[in-house]
This record gives sequence, C-alpha cells and structure tokens, in this order.
Amino acid sequence: MNREDFPMLEKDIIYLDNGATTFKPKQVIDAITDYYSNYCANAHRGDYDISFHVDEMYESAREKVRKFINAKEKEEIIFTSGDTEALNLVVRGFFENIIEPDDEILITQSEHASNVLPWFRLSQKYGCQVKHIPLDDHHYVTLENVKKSITSKTKIISLAHITNVIGDIRPIKEICELAHQHNIFVVVDGAQSIAHRKTDVQDLDVDFLTFSAHKMCGPTGVGVLYGKRALMESVEPLNMGGGMNESFDSASEVYLKELPTRLEAGTPNIAGVIGFGAAIDYLEKIGMDNINHYESKLRKYLIDKLITIPHIDIINIESDSGIVAFNVEGIFSQDVAYYLNKYNICVRAGNHCAKILKKEVGVTNTCRVSLYFYNTEEEVDALVDLLRDTDKIMKEML
Repeated sequence: MNREDFPMLEKDIIYLDNGATTFKPKQVIDAITDYYSNYCANAHRGDYDISFHVDEMYESAREKVRKFINAKEKEEIIFTSGDTEALNLVVRGFFENIIEPDDEILITQSEHASNVLPWFRLSQKYGCQVKHIPLDDHHYVTLENVKKSITSKTKIISLAHITNVIGDIRPIKEICELAHQHNIFVVVDGAQSIAHRKTDVQDLDVDFLTFSAHKMCGPTGVGVLYGKRALMESVEPLNMGGGMNESFDSASEVYLKELPTRLEAGTPNIAGVIGFGAAIDYLEKIGMDNINHYESKLRKYLIDKLITIPHIDIINIESDSGIVAFNVEGIFSQDVAYYLNKYNICVRAGNHCAKILKKEVGVTNTCRVSLYFYNTEEEVDALVDLLRDTDKIMKEML
C-alpha cells in the first residue's frame, strides 16, 4: 500500500522494524521542508506575518491530534519530545503530587522501559509499590487477571495498549471501566497502537494517553501527552521558562499561562509538530481501518509461512497485532539479524527495551518483525526463504 510515497522504499532494503520507527512519506518530508524554506519563524512569539503563519500551522496540528484521538478539547493535547517524555511528564508532573507510601501501581512484565522506569523511580522516591498483573499462557493481559490484581491500595494502572514484543492488544476499555469503579487512574502507553488502529480516548475513557509521532509516519522528537481536562489542570510543568508564563516579578509572583501552553516551555520542535500534522493527514487519507485490516492479513501470511519451518520458535503466534517475535533454534537472535542484514533485510534483535519480560517468557532475546502497511507479501517471502536453512545461516555467520 502507498509504497510510492516513501523515498526510503526506493532503496534496496526490506524494512521490517516499524515498531522502532516508521519511514516518512514525501508529504511529511515536504511539510517540514516547507516550514524551513518558506516561513521559518518561532511559534507564539512574533508580531509579523510569517510568525502568525507558524502559529496557525502549529495549532492546526494540535487540532488534528485532537480529532485523531477524539479528545474533547485541544487543551488536552500537550506536545512533548516523544512517548518517553510524555510518560515522565504524567508521572512526575501529576502522580508525584498525589502518591502515598501505601499506594500500589499495577503494570506488567511485558511493558516497555518507558512505562516501567518512571514508576520504579516513583516507588524509590515515595515508597509506593509497583506490582505486576499476571499474564495468561499466551503472555496476554486479561480482564480477569486485572480484577485479581486490584486491591484497596491500587491507585494507578499503567499499560501499553499494544506491547512491543508480545504484541498483544489489551482490553483497555474494559480495564478503564473496572478501574474507575475503584477510583483507580489508568495511564495508557499508545506508542505501538496509535499508528495501527483507531484510538478514541472518549470511548476508551482513558485518563492519560501517550504516544510518539515517529512511529506513525511522523518525524522524530515529537510526541503527545493526552489527559482529561480536569486532570491536566493539576499537571505541574517539568520545565519552566519562555512562553509558558504570563509574568514574573519575584519568586512569589510567578503566573503561568493556561493549558496547553504552560506545559510547553521554550521553543518547541516546530518543524516536527508541523510534520506530525502532515502525518496525521496522511494516515487519515489511507484510513486507520484499512491499515489495520491490511496488517492483519499480512501477519497471518507471515505466520502461516513461519510455522512450516521446524526450527523457528514463534513467541507470540496468537497475537493480533503486526508484531512477530521469534527465534531460530540454536542461533543467537542478533546473529540472525546480522545474517538477514547481509541480504538488506532489517529486523530488530535483543530484548527490545522490555528487560523484565524474560522473567515471564523465559527467553532473554528474540528477533522481532514489526509490519506496517507498506510491507508486502513478497518481502515476507524473502524473509522466510532466508530463514529456512540453518546451515546457511551458520555458515555465513562463521
């Protein structure tokens, strides 16, 4: 689908690492170039035409994000440097102010480091407990296991919508309904889901959602923290500086601007935000349902091929996302990745920033294929053909 839009696909490579980042279409590249070439000025600063145009484009991107996730108000959309900063902002800017030593935070062992380490630091700093929701036999989160994990001390549940190794799609809407019955906050890491399936924050009823632009055909260095307006009003800025204050005359007389500006101190990644807006336009033109349907078919095609190879161990064969984690029997995962690289096939190998997952699956490292709508059956065939012969892999590794 739409391969002609991606300059990187003109190169002699097969790119199967979309969970790490996606390629950028010409429409996004052109939007960024247009800013730097034709109206390069700061945002929310100038009293002249090109600066007014910057403001218009920057805020239109915020409105595009709002519509894309169906937030109620654009003030609920905060631009960050990415999913990682967004998660740290909600932990440090909101939860640090309300956490108590006896409180419990529920995550899982399959979370990305960005949805683990901020909670670990919160635990170390304030004495609260980080606990793990048990996973089922497929390493999935179930509503029943969430129910069993909740106690009278549970204050926060923080989960990826789709995990970056197992690739399971969590029942977020049902988890939110359950959590809110117990006055529990729900934080959702949307990094791996936002580019692959329609996300409606009002329907899901999430309290906070975080994600990055670069995993959805947008530029690097841009992300979003979404939060319900009533909650976002209580988020304290991590950064103080230009643009986010109304005035300051002394330490006791500092007045901040309203949302969202007070949480976006300093000169933002203007070109990145504008490119992000172009990426959303691009994805919506294709249609999120079309992307999801195509990826599902392509994943099934890949799985049907891989299961015919006896020496391939698929870690997440039942997953519904475009992520496939596997190992080749007797060969280290990164050796497999290096071997595939010799044939210009790009896959991820290692622990994929999910370092505590090994306790759950009993495997430290895997190869990961993460598909997107511009991948093809022909690319899958090329991958599978290279994985069939372990002797060939071993010979080329020596």
